Amino acid sequence: MNWDTIKGNWKQVTGSAKAKWGELTDDDLQEAEGDREMLAGKIQERYGIAKDEAEKQIDAFVAEQKAKF
Repeated sequence: MNWDTIKGNWKQVTGSAKAKWGELTDDDLQEAEGDREMLAGKIQERYGIAKDEAEKQIDAFVAEQKAKF
């Protein structure tokens, strides 16, 4: 699975994203609209982590979503 699949199914994926990153608001997820870079920025902002850590978390999230799509 790649990010294009996540982006194409963003509305279905937002529930899983919210479960993984509970600090993200519905507005944060809506603003990101499947944009990986924007999502990484929102995660950085809410959790106070570095960009590379946010990217690692997103990579893990993509891997978790494989079973669903």
